[in-house]
Amino acid sequence: MDLQDYLDMKAEDIDKSLFRTYGTVTGELDRASAHLLLAGGKRLRPAVVMLAADAIGKGRSRDVMPAALALEVTHTFTLIHDDIMDGDEARRGVATVHAQWDQATAILAGDVLYAQAFELLCKSDAGDLEKVRAVVMLARTCAEICQGQHMDIAFASRQDVTEIEYIDMVSKKTGALYAAAASIGGILAGGNAVQTKALFDWGLNSGIAFQIQDDLIDLVASAETSGKDRASDLREGKQTLIAIKAREHGVDLAGYRKETLTDAEINAAIVALEGAGVLDEVHEAAARRVHVARKSLANLPESEARQHLSEITEYFVSRGF
Repeated sequence: MDLQDYLDMKAEDIDKSLFRTYGTVTGELDRASAHLLLAGGKRLRPAVVMLAADAIGKGRSRDVMPAALALEVTHTFTLIHDDIMDGDEARRGVATVHAQWDQATAILAGDVLYAQAFELLCKSDAGDLEKVRAVVMLARTCAEICQGQHMDIAFASRQDVTEIEYIDMVSKKTGALYAAAASIGGILAGGNAVQTKALFDWGLNSGIAFQIQDDLIDLVASAETSGKDRASDLREGKQTLIAIKAREHGVDLAGYRKETLTDAEINAAIVALEGAGVLDEVHEAAARRVHVARKSLANLPESEARQHLSEITEYFVSRGF
């Protein structure tokens, strides 16, 4: 089975499980909590949980389905709260939770999902010690996600953010949840310390590559391709790796920080960044993370699941174009 067929199959499995759990809720807060969960999505993080489990032992993905759901629920809780902070009105083709209900309900809906993630995690078919280790991993990850989000917010008022600081931020905000998905799948499947560390390192570096690619997609890809407002990071003056490298190379992006940008202005910024070698350096930074992620997989036995994990890393840095 090729990677896309696998991801489509697992996304369908996850969607069915989510609908069984959340599709018939009736209370207003429960409906708000389920709103984004039932709106679809790529379901990459739960797929990673299941692939990691199968990379430890073929067929173990069946045992960790509740953990896979837990990671999707965790991801959705962060999206609900991010949408509140960013003031976004739509996600996944539907109104955001705070837009559909109100801010207070959205905060509580996210909190409900946060709590339910740990309950789901403990329903996996695994030993008690492995469940405790998985709970500790998810708890630590949720704290890191919050730290990463706060760093991202703090960067908005600075123009001296370094590449090291940026990598630290995306490690927490994006990389940590992929690292948790992979390592939790491995832990619950009975992986040893070397194997679960390898899965953690794979997830962390793949997640960093994912975020760097997101920065590039935001600037270079069309709105139709990316599904996002083109060059929003440029307009907002966000401290992405592109902005950091631009500053290092003397490319002034201050003039692009305004409410609207024409396609001609965006294209002019791209030409300037390409001419200075900025975009090439950003591509190379993502490629280095891909190399490290794939190298870590060598500590796992050869299998179709391991191959799919490697292919996911490549997908992360090739999507959106």
